[in-house]
Amino acid sequence: MTVKKLIGKVHLWLGFISGLGVFIIAVTGCILAFQQEIESITKPYLHTPSRQGEKPLPPSVLKAIAMKEVTDKQPNGINYPGADKSVSVMFYGAEPDYYYQVFMDPYTGKVINVWSEESDFFHFILHGHYYLWLPPKIGQPVTASVTLIFVVMLISGLVLWWPKNKAAARQRFTIKWDAKWRRKNYDLHNVLGFYILAIGLLLATTGLVWGFEWFSKSLYYTTSGGKELPPYAPPLSDTTKLARYTAPEDQVWEKLYNKAPQGAAINIGYVSGKSDAIAASVNYRPGTYYKMDNYYFDRNTLAILPAEGPYTGEYAKASFGNKLRQMNYDIHVGAIIGLPGKIIVFMASLICASLPVTGIYIWWGRRHKKVKKSPVSVPAARATV
Repeated sequence: MTVKKLIGKVHLWLGFISGLGVFIIAVTGCILAFQQEIESITKPYLHTPSRQGEKPLPPSVLKAIAMKEVTDKQPNGINYPGADKSVSVMFYGAEPDYYYQVFMDPYTGKVINVWSEESDFFHFILHGHYYLWLPPKIGQPVTASVTLIFVVMLISGLVLWWPKNKAAARQRFTIKWDAKWRRKNYDLHNVLGFYILAIGLLLATTGLVWGFEWFSKSLYYTTSGGKELPPYAPPLSDTTKLARYTAPEDQVWEKLYNKAPQGAAINIGYVSGKSDAIAASVNYRPGTYYKMDNYYFDRNTLAILPAEGPYTGEYAKASFGNKLRQMNYDIHVGAIIGLPGKIIVFMASLICASLPVTGIYIWWGRRHKKVKKSPVSVPAARATV
């Protein structure tokens, strides 16, 4: 058996193992690429017109209003998403798993909608994309493994596609539309697979950052010049200091609101424990997540506390490795370059979803190939009878 035939066998069997998972991940990825655009149209409660010269209500006031709507949970934070957007107070937890948002008019505190992830369409799609609709403890490693196999599939597919000579190369870059369906299917699998190879690898590798810890650490080590990825460890407030503020979140919000440019989004975390620090961020490009300044404030003194990790500090001062890690999500969904990037990701994901389908049809066609019957020649002597 030649090396290319062995690679072909590996490609085939890995395709059988991962095909359904790749299809689900890719199709759900297509839908999620335009999540913000779809929600902006289908969820009018996300929008509240800005009022010239008026200031939004502070976090403590909006928190009190939200707690009247979700009475059995403690709020975790508040999001001021920017101009012409409704403010939302967030309630979430892991055990039991829940996530609520109370959307309000930021100027009057009027409650517009109480959102729950359990009744949300995109929560269902996201669960499929992350976990294949399996329990998270099972689905997460399965999804990560399928993604890793897909990387191997793309590379092995390139080896199998690679033409032997220039004459063969001309045929490998185009789909023969006037051919029979079996040949067209073959071209759709190989030609389209080649054209989305780079984007497919990019989508898979950015996905693996969340899939495997070893991959995440290795990539960070490589892109940061040999630095270890620090564990998430938020700093603590100094409990020996006398608390100066009854609502420290309001003071933090006031400070960031006066500093942030018009249209920026501000997120403030609520504190409960005496040693908790106030997590806060300013997003200079709402709709994405990479261009953010992330801070921790001492709840007693409002001093900015030092913290380690790629999601801390000011974006402009971050190292290349930290900036790349902050960009990971926006690269994954294409938002890093705006709507054109999302369209590219949508089309690439759609083609990725088609590869298991066209691949299975190629295999099926080869196993059930119709043998052409050669015409039976009649002896001349009998033909004259």
